[in-house]
Amino acid sequence: MNNLGKDPFLFTNAAMSQDIRPLPLYTQVDITANPSGASTDAPAGALEQAHVLREILVALDRQNELLEELVTNTSQHQRQRENELKKWRQENPHLAKNCRTAVNSLSQIHAGLLESMTNDINADADDMLEGDYALNEFVDRYGPRLAHLTGMLHILSQLGFPNNAPAAE
Repeated sequence: MNNLGKDPFLFTNAAMSQDIRPLPLYTQVDITANPSGASTDAPAGALEQAHVLREILVALDRQNELLEELVTNTSQHQRQRENELKKWRQENPHLAKNCRTAVNSLSQIHAGLLESMTNDINADADDMLEGDYALNEFVDRYGPRLAHLTGMLHILSQLGFPNNAPAAE
């Protein structure tokens, strides 16, 4: 017996197969300018598509405005920071020279630490893959030192060298 009459949510395969129609894989959208306004013979779907496309265009215009504002603010902040660093270098020429010297020395220490670290990675890679203990020991040994040393190099480089000068003098 067919249960369609008793419960509207129960369907048989025969009832479902009669209502299914194949959907088109693509549709064609004709976007043309109509100088006289909306055509009365245009289907409602085309008018809706044109409206949606206009909304997308407005949204893209707004997105472009926001991106331009972001670029302006970022470049303004960067110029301000560079001017402050330049002023600091002019007011503290001896300290800026010491920063350059320290960068050169610290770069050698940084390279030595990286060499030691990569040697340990190559020697103990299997142990690190198999267990957390070896990996944690490695991270504890090198992580903080490398992070702090890299941060110090970055700061000293900014203070000691103008942006257009090479960091290795």
